[in-house]
Amino acid sequence: MTTFTRLAGGIMLTALMTFAGAAQAATFVYVSNAEDGDIGSYTLMPDGSLQPGAKVEAGKPVMPMSVSPDRRFLFAAVRSKPFTVITYAIDPRTGALSKRSSGALAESLPYIRVDKTGRFLFGASYGGNLVSVNAIGKDGAVSDPRQVVPTARNAHSIITDNSNRFVFVPHLGTDQIFQFRFDAKTGRLTANTPPVVQLKAGSGPRHIIMSSDNRFAYLLNELTATVTTLSLDASTGLLTEVSSASALPGDTKLVPGAPRPSPGRSVDNDIWASDLHLTPDGRFLYAAERTGSSIGTLGVDPATGKLTYLSSTPTESQPRGFAIDPRGRTMVVSGEKSDTISVYSIDPATGALSLRQKYPTGKGSNWVEIVSFD
Repeated sequence: MTTFTRLAGGIMLTALMTFAGAAQAATFVYVSNAEDGDIGSYTLMPDGSLQPGAKVEAGKPVMPMSVSPDRRFLFAAVRSKPFTVITYAIDPRTGALSKRSSGALAESLPYIRVDKTGRFLFGASYGGNLVSVNAIGKDGAVSDPRQVVPTARNAHSIITDNSNRFVFVPHLGTDQIFQFRFDAKTGRLTANTPPVVQLKAGSGPRHIIMSSDNRFAYLLNELTATVTTLSLDASTGLLTEVSSASALPGDTKLVPGAPRPSPGRSVDNDIWASDLHLTPDGRFLYAAERTGSSIGTLGVDPATGKLTYLSSTPTESQPRGFAIDPRGRTMVVSGEKSDTISVYSIDPATGALSLRQKYPTGKGSNWVEIVSFD
C-alpha cells in the first residue's frame, strides 16, 4: 500500500467518524438560569458527556421553558414585569439559539406549555390564580393573551392530554386539578363537567404528566412528595384518582409542608417536591424533592398505572427542574442553589441512576429542556 493510499484512507476514515459523531450528537440541552437571566446550552454527546455551548440573554428571572412540537422554537418565560415570553429559533445542526421575538404574558407564569399543534401557548400563574392562552404564529411569534381564565389559588402547571383535546391544571392552594376542554382550531378553553378533581387536603398538587398511551396522568404533590395516578376517560376527558405512592424513602425525616410563602413557619424540614418525568418507555418515573435535594425513582405498572417506590438518589442542591433525553438513557438535573448541573445515566433494566459528571451552570438554574434531532 502506498503512502498516499494510506493517507487518503486515514483521512476518509476520520471524516466518516466525524460525520457519524456529529449525526449522533444532535441532541441539545437547555438550562434556564433565573438569577443570571440567561439560558445555557449544551450538546449531549454520543458517550453521554455534555459539551458546554454559548449562553443567550433572556431576562431576570427567566424560568419555565417549552419547545414547539416541530423543535424549531424554544419559548422562555421571564417572571418580572413586564411579563414576557421570548421565542428563540433552534439551529438543528449546532443547537444554537437565536432570539426571534418577545410577547406579552398575562401574569408571572411558573409553567408554560406549547400545545400539540404548536399554535398555542398555555400558561399557569401561581400568584395570579389563573390560566392563559396565547397564539403562536408560523414564525414563532407569540401574540398578546387571547384568553385569561381566573381559576383558584396557586395554579402551578398546565398540560394537554396526548389527543390535544383536554387540558389539566393542578392547583396547589385548593388541592384540585382543573379540567378543561380545548378547541385546537380556536385556541379556546372551556370548563369540563365536572370542572375540577378534588384531591386530599394538604397534598399540594404541582406538576402533572401523561403516560405515552394517554391512559394515565401522574400528579406530583409538592407538600407530601406523593405521586398520584389518575386514569383518563378518553371520551370525556375526565380524570379519576386510582392510587398514590411516595417518592421519598420510608425513613425520611421530612414532614408535610405548607403552601409558600409561609410567614412565621420554619420550612427547614418541610417536604418541597418540584418536578417529575417518565422514561420514554413508561417503565420508570422520577420525582425531585428540594429540601432533601434528591431524585426519587418509582417503578410503573403500565397496565394499572400503579407506582412502586424503588430508590432515592442525592442530587444538586434544591433541584427544581430536570429532563430525560428521548432515548431514555440520560437525565440532566439542575439545582437552584448549585453552580453545577448533574448528568446521570439511566439503567434501562432497573431505572437506577448513576452520576456521569457535573458541569458548570449559571445562578439559579431551575428548568431543563432536551431537544433531539436524531
